[in-house]
Amino acid sequence: MLIAHISDPHVRPAGELAYGVSETNVYLEHAVHALSRLDPQPDCVIVTGDLTDCGLDAEYAIVAGLLSGLPVPVYCVPGNHDRREPFRAAFAGAGYLPATGELNYVVDRGELRIVALDSLVPGENHGALSPATLDFLAAALADAPDRPTLVMLHHPPFDTGIGHMDKNGLREGREALEALVGRHAQVERVLCGHVHRSIQRRFGGTICQIAPSVGHQVAFDLRDGGPSAFVLEPPAFMVHSLHGRSIVSHTVPVDRAPGPFPFVLPDDYPGRQG
Repeated sequence: MLIAHISDPHVRPAGELAYGVSETNVYLEHAVHALSRLDPQPDCVIVTGDLTDCGLDAEYAIVAGLLSGLPVPVYCVPGNHDRREPFRAAFAGAGYLPATGELNYVVDRGELRIVALDSLVPGENHGALSPATLDFLAAALADAPDRPTLVMLHHPPFDTGIGHMDKNGLREGREALEALVGRHAQVERVLCGHVHRSIQRRFGGTICQIAPSVGHQVAFDLRDGGPSAFVLEPPAFMVHSLHGRSIVSHTVPVDRAPGPFPFVLPDDYPGRQG
């Protein structure tokens, strides 16, 4: 089973650029085309937040339209740039979101369980997991102890060393989340976005993976007091491959590169076996 994982498209109204620079709508369109070219196709696509840049109805109309071009189910969680009710309205027809309250849900795809958590704090950049959300996760994990599970949310529950992003990470619930995950060995990954870079850390006895953005990336800067900035490094997404009860994760660039070329070695190549 293959699960494609995109994050942080930051879609803007038609004709507008994110921060006056980033062509995020074009980037998401390219990502959709890249996902559609995958062979084999993923069984589903997950999106870990910041679908829009400002939570506007016009932005949600664009992002929902682009994601509808994918030939497989798509499951999304909100990020700090999203707005809960416009988000709910935009994806109500997909059938996986609750009608009221926080946007927590569970979907089962074959042997895999995906638990989606809402870390949005309205009007703030940082995230939090409410007691109700943590109770929701506890019940979802207890309900299927033998089913390999992905937990997805927008804000990463650990510090990355990129200071301006860490200040706006998951401020409430990270210790409770790690304790919950640590008590349930079926959790194969905790999947996040927000930081616009591919970053991994051991967390609760498993792996927490931050996905890069399918648009612009946050500048790699581990200096104390480093400025809040982004760069137009190549967009990328993740593909998580489930084998039995374990998952292998790949980072895949959105844009095509020259190749593939066969590995052809000359007869006199050093170390070639005769």
